Amino acid sequence: MSLVQDNRSMQAPVDGPARCPVDHNAIAQKKSVRPRPEGTTPVERDSRGVWHVRGFEEARAVLRSSETQQAGFKAELVTAGNALTNRPILYQEGKVHQEQRTKTARFFTPKTVSAQYRQMMERLADRLVGYARRQPQVDLSKMSLTMAVAVAAQVVGLTNSRRRGLDRRLDAFFQETTVSRHRGVLGRVMQLVNMRRLLAFYWIDVRPAIQARRVTPQDDVISHLLAQNYNDREILTECVTYAAAGMATTREFISMAAWYLLDHPDLRTRYLAAPEAERVAILHEMLRLEPVVGHLYRRATDDILLKSQGAEVVIPKGALIDLHLETANLDERVVGEAPTAVCPMRPLQGERIGAMLMSFGDGAHRCPGAYLAIQETDIFLQRLLVIPNLRIARPPTLTWNELTAGYELRRFLLAHDAAPAA
Repeated sequence: MSLVQDNRSMQAPVDGPARCPVDHNAIAQKKSVRPRPEGTTPVERDSRGVWHVRGFEEARAVLRSSETQQAGFKAELVTAGNALTNRPILYQEGKVHQEQRTKTARFFTPKTVSAQYRQMMERLADRLVGYARRQPQVDLSKMSLTMAVAVAAQVVGLTNSRRRGLDRRLDAFFQETTVSRHRGVLGRVMQLVNMRRLLAFYWIDVRPAIQARRVTPQDDVISHLLAQNYNDREILTECVTYAAAGMATTREFISMAAWYLLDHPDLRTRYLAAPEAERVAILHEMLRLEPVVGHLYRRATDDILLKSQGAEVVIPKGALIDLHLETANLDERVVGEAPTAVCPMRPLQGERIGAMLMSFGDGAHRCPGAYLAIQETDIFLQRLLVIPNLRIARPPTLTWNELTAGYELRRFLLAHDAAPAA
């Protein structure tokens, strides 16, 4: 089942007519609430000349426009100069990007996920949850990290590491990718620390994978890049991109979804009893409410004409555009009443709108791993949430990531009545 489909097909689970599976009025509070609330105007320009787009249809029009280019995730830093002949797919545009997306799409299709990754994800989830069953208390943020990194590594081809601990190396690296917030001597020290971590990732994880695939190509991203004549530096950059997309986002959503389901026993019970289509609908609705990436940024390469609230707005060439995804996902013109409530079968107003709205982006740069991320989350949660008397011992610490403009959940402690050791 594809995650990209008309919203109407997601509102009727396979076992009955369209209806909300829970009392959504009881679940009407976002957990990731920013310290400074965002505005609600669909399109506006601030005093610095930045255009803020908060409406769903307006944001979708920008993301589908051919008159924009990537401006987030340090795009201007990565694409500066000519150090990389082959830019990472995240920063490619136009025909080059379209061709590369077509070539890599096979790694993320439902058929590929089922054939190549599903059994691996099930074995990994069984192992992680088996460990959790033997412990009186576990940190879900660490378990979700292990799960997300292992799955992303399989897809990318990072399976020949010289040492164990890929999850810890990547976690340490991504914690300091936003070194721009440090100034002076501290900033320079943190840049050196982060460069050391990047080199460790290359020597321990990336280079052995490249060497192995030069001898015996596999059906993974690194083998694909080698066939496209990417050099080691370009492959390293691409591995960082895929690791960030596959690890950081899925890790956070697994924890967020578990938080909702553990906080609301009726929703948890319904989720565990539901067929796959309905479970996916529940996950999509929670992701709509809690997108891991809160903002996307684009630079207008030509004037962009938007229609908003019955008027026409022109975003001029060269303008920076801030797309507020979490606000667009609450647009009452699309989602209807109670936009901050969890209502998996809510009717959506519009054509071909996915139940998760903007949570995987849209347009040419829409996240290719959407199906994989939801399957991975579902496989893990189905096993975790059946642990008897599983409960939250300590709610997670919520912080905000500067690079993704999204939430991070850490120190999420779960407890249960652990089985005695054999």
